[in-house]
Amino acid sequence: MARKEGSKILNFVVWLTGVIVSLAVGFALINGGIAVPYIGIANVIAGYVVVVTIVLGVVLALLKI
Repeated sequence: MARKEGSKILNFVVWLTGVIVSLAVGFALINGGIAVPYIGIANVIAGYVVVVTIVLGVVLALLKI
């Protein structure tokens, strides 16, 4: 049983890390902190897409859909 508990905790930590990194990248794209060369304004659009989809994913995960 302890092995499954540890696995669940590890899965949560990895998922949370992914959420934090995705939000950091999304907001950096929006604010201009990072950019993909040659796509211009699409960097901001991509940032908003990342932020909206990660927030939607978190909500759905919390609702367990």
